[in-house]
Amino acid sequence: MLVLFSNRFMFRLFQSFLFQVFSLSAEAQSQNDPIRIACVGNSITFGSGVENRAANCYPNQLQRMFGEKYEVQNFGVSGATLLNLGDKPYMKEPAYRDAIQFKPEIVVIKLGTNDSKPQNWDEFKTYFVRDYKSLVGSFRLANPQVKIFICLPVPAFGEVFGIRDKVIKEEILPLLKSIVMEEKLTIIDLYTPLLGFGEMFPDKIHPNAKGSRKIAELVFEGLKELKIR
Repeated sequence: MLVLFSNRFMFRLFQSFLFQVFSLSAEAQSQNDPIRIACVGNSITFGSGVENRAANCYPNQLQRMFGEKYEVQNFGVSGATLLNLGDKPYMKEPAYRDAIQFKPEIVVIKLGTNDSKPQNWDEFKTYFVRDYKSLVGSFRLANPQVKIFICLPVPAFGEVFGIRDKVIKEEILPLLKSIVMEEKLTIIDLYTPLLGFGEMFPDKIHPNAKGSRKIAELVFEGLKELKIR
């Protein structure tokens, strides 16, 4: 009887030891995994019109700035709107589902430019705050520890593709600032710092490689002091 008790005790002790070893191993592995950054946005994030997009879109330039301790993924969708009743809602795109499944630790959201188009903003602008909070909430649900950064859209240097800088500046920017305050997020201003760099936006809306680098630099400055682990 004493031998049987001793064997059971030793077995449970061994189980406990294995559990602690595997727990420490998993924790160490987690600490060594790269920090996941999801860049969510429209064609400016995707890199439309950027020469050698695979190397020069802003998320890939951001990856080079951060190095191997981070994994930066581009979830940009050309033409995407934040508005769920817009002509191309981001939350209905496969890239959105991929971004959620990525379970990022950091999310950089750069949406709003396409929302300024008449068919989107003039009819559905009252839903902008609601839809933005819904997007933020979905990333928090996927990873409760996620850090979310809201980018103020870059300036539109002309009314092209229906995109209106007046709407971006006077209506969308104030709403984004209010969302940041209400949701306790962090803002990255891409609007003001880029006002003097129109030459980096050949079609008035999309940056070239230099413009994408400028965006990456501003995002990098906004993120680099963040302590994730």
